[in-house]
Amino acid sequence: MHNIRHIIAQKGSDIWSVESTQTVYNAVRTMAELGVGALMVIDDGQLVGMFSERDYARKVILEGRASRETAVSEVMSSPPVTIHPQATAQEGLALMTQKRFRHLPVVDEQRLLGLVSIGDLVNAVIDDQQALIAQLERYVSGQ
Repeated sequence: MHNIRHIIAQKGSDIWSVESTQTVYNAVRTMAELGVGALMVIDDGQLVGMFSERDYARKVILEGRASRETAVSEVMSSPPVTIHPQATAQEGLALMTQKRFRHLPVVDEQRLLGLVSIGDLVNAVIDDQQALIAQLERYVSGQ
């Protein structure tokens, strides 16, 4: 069964972030350049929040704010919900479903290890299920 640490090891631990003082425009531009839907917000080496496309749509566009004048700190999701690397993919999916978000920072003893997305976790759960099915088929067939 996949745990979060295993998923991070497979996908890599790139940390894409912005500072809370940056403008929303710069954050959205960074997300577009990287092809990602969320960035971690890091100030002085500490994770202080998350900024996502959902934050942009709901807290900037719908509220009529100007993205070139609004600081990320005004619209980011904070405090960030995180997950421990020993948690399972299923636990991560349950947390994402309960909290209704798609990106989850991985933190161990105040150290940021990376980020997992809902896609990463779904793929891990599917891999786990396929392995279990193969094991059961071997058992049933006597191999």
